Amino acid sequence: MKPRVSLQDSALRHGNFSLRIDPVRSEDVGLYEAWVKYNTEVRSCHIELGVITVTFSPSNPVIENELLLMSCNSSHRASLVETCWFHKEHPGPTSTTFCSLSGAVSILRPAMSDAGSWRCQLRYSDKEIISATYNLKVLGFEGPTNPVVYAAAGSAAD
Repeated sequence: MKPRVSLQDSALRHGNFSLRIDPVRSEDVGLYEAWVKYNTEVRSCHIELGVITVTFSPSNPVIENELLLMSCNSSHRASLVETCWFHKEHPGPTSTTFCSLSGAVSILRPAMSDAGSWRCQLRYSDKEIISATYNLKVLGFEGPTNPVVYAAAGSAAD
């Protein structure tokens, strides 16, 4: 897994034996075990790493008005009950939520307003809820709805 795995040497002196994996890949899923020996004392811990895979097709950035398929799945073993996608989660008229059983959502004609933070939330039969956030970029034109722009003679126009 080198060079994606590291231990923080300065943290070891303070009893922090955390393992850092960056970036995490789907194949990193599984059980991890740590053993720490200090003098005659041995301590161990077990951690299970689960991974969420978020896929956008076509890949990021997305071109405005081209079909976009978003999918989300995880390594969790229970049955998937529902997948919800949240866009711009703060309350208000720009907030959007899509829910489906399959885990995939399509946007037929993505617009510049679809850019930004998307969170997929997976709900499983064992009551586990897992989520991941993804920042979507949309390439396109954003400007006035009226294609006529007036500018004073001698000034600049954008």
